[in-house]
Amino acid sequence: MQKATAPSVAFFVTGPLSHREHAMATEGDASQLIGMVTLLGAAVVAVPLFKRAGLGSVLGYLAAGLVIGPYGLSLIADARTILHVAELGVVMFLFIIGLEMKPSHLWNLRGQIFGLGSLQVVLCALLLTGVGVAAGFPWQAAFVGGAGFVLTSTAIVMQVLAERGDILAPRGQRIVSILLFEDLLIVPLLAAVAFLAPAGAVPAAAAPLWQRIGTGLLSLGVLTAAGLWLLNPLFRMLAKAKAREVMTAAALLVVLGAALLMELGGLSMAMGAFVAGVLLSESSFRHQLETDIEPFRGLLLGLFFLGVGMTLDLDVVARDWRFICLGVAALMLTKALCIYAVARLAGSRHAEAVDRATLMAQGGEFAFVLFAEALRLTVISPAMSADMTAIIVLSMAITPLVATILRRRARPEPASLDGVEAPRDLRGNVLIIGFGRVGQIASQSPLARGAELSIIDNDPDVIRNAARYGFKVHFGDGARADVLRAAGARHARVILVCVDDQAAATRIVENARRECPHTRLVVRAFDREHALELVRLDADHVVRETFEAALTMGRQAVLAMGATEQEADELEAEVRGRDAERFALETAGGTFAGRALLLGDIDRIDPPRHGRKRDARPPEDGIA
Repeated sequence: MQKATAPSVAFFVTGPLSHREHAMATEGDASQLIGMVTLLGAAVVAVPLFKRAGLGSVLGYLAAGLVIGPYGLSLIADARTILHVAELGVVMFLFIIGLEMKPSHLWNLRGQIFGLGSLQVVLCALLLTGVGVAAGFPWQAAFVGGAGFVLTSTAIVMQVLAERGDILAPRGQRIVSILLFEDLLIVPLLAAVAFLAPAGAVPAAAAPLWQRIGTGLLSLGVLTAAGLWLLNPLFRMLAKAKAREVMTAAALLVVLGAALLMELGGLSMAMGAFVAGVLLSESSFRHQLETDIEPFRGLLLGLFFLGVGMTLDLDVVARDWRFICLGVAALMLTKALCIYAVARLAGSRHAEAVDRATLMAQGGEFAFVLFAEALRLTVISPAMSADMTAIIVLSMAITPLVATILRRRARPEPASLDGVEAPRDLRGNVLIIGFGRVGQIASQSPLARGAELSIIDNDPDVIRNAARYGFKVHFGDGARADVLRAAGARHARVILVCVDDQAAATRIVENARRECPHTRLVVRAFDREHALELVRLDADHVVRETFEAALTMGRQAVLAMGATEQEADELEAEVRGRDAERFALETAGGTFAGRALLLGDIDRIDPPRHGRKRDARPPEDGIA
């Protein structure tokens, strides 16, 4: 983008570009475009092939990066820059995970985060440092290498868990807790590297440890304050503007701003995004934020894996292949055994301990930061940095493959009830879309029967007013399939579509029937034509918004004219029956006639009474 605008800027400053300068700029633009096409093409070809082979998308990205990278076909030369930019994919992934974890839930995990996480990290660091010392390295260099390998790849582990659907499962939550603790370690580990550096290696201008810790805590405090008091008012204001692209821009601003604030404070960017997600986890805009960030997250995370594959220096591997292969085997085996022992000590079953050890046995992306700092301060040599980087990348590439093989060979386990509440009456798993006048009234009966409601609406005023009466309404456009998924439509027993927008109701039914074909759909229709359209889309129960009210008014009218209750009931049943018959005939030539009876538009069909003919009705009858 910048190069594309450079000619116009140069024209105003220095006059028109020469033909040679213009040609060079054009060549630069073409080179960038070729690079982007190469990255996208490699992902589009490799990932489906690897997923079809059952090896997962992560291994496909890593293999594609290796092939097109500077140590493969050299189609892409600057792998480090790509990796640095693509780290934002990890940042966005942690933001989405934060959205799933309410502060109360995170507080419940504190024992796992600090207890289980610290136990695993300390033991693994000691054992891995011992491996380095046994290999003949000074203890300082061995500690840096071991500490770098302790930091598991958050991106790879989370992607594998996401593909399995295990992130919110109890075993997945324990792994996430440990990863969060490891993300917190980057600052103290960098401080430890500076402490281990030879005299004179640390720049004199470096801030003291207490100052860096204070800066980190201040950044965390500022982010927390902004999340508690600024973000929700901001999103309410933007939602009122009804500008979708501005909401997306605001979501990106929150994620990137939180990451930048944490980086300025010396903390992990991913940790900043996670904290921002946790602070917004109880916001009414949670579902909308998740769906806005998801496309960027997926694309950048894939780019991150491509970048990791491109950084594998095959020249270094060829030169020191014996040491690197032994290093990968020794470090991964040592870390896996340590993780297994800690998991069993903490009460996990054998299968879960093996799975955790397999997933977390590799090094991670934060090791690159640690090794770069240690190299700058001469704690490790350039040769050791290159070898350890190759070991880390190879371990990251091996992990998805090993995890897939072990999962295929593992015996099926009985379902675990760990962390799951005892079964109770599961009736009332109800999703309500639209919480205006109709939605509020429709919610009363499910609530009275003990239903658990999920409610989404795209009007900030409705959300704010509902909160005064104790209703938790989430912000989101129910006409979007991704919002329906995020709101849990697939797990609902019934979806009440109560929106007052005819087109939106139709799109909701289309998407809901495609996303969750077995969920019952009860839909508010605008008029007869809209009701016919909804039935053809396979809605289970259609209620015209004026029909029932008009029947009630007509019943009160004949009562006021002197009719008895029985006569009023019979007249109402007759009108309802005639309407149901016409509705069945109009629905695709009678194809849905049986369905129309199930819709509840007819209680019973009585013969005409009081000598009236069945076609003696007002011309507009049945329009509503």
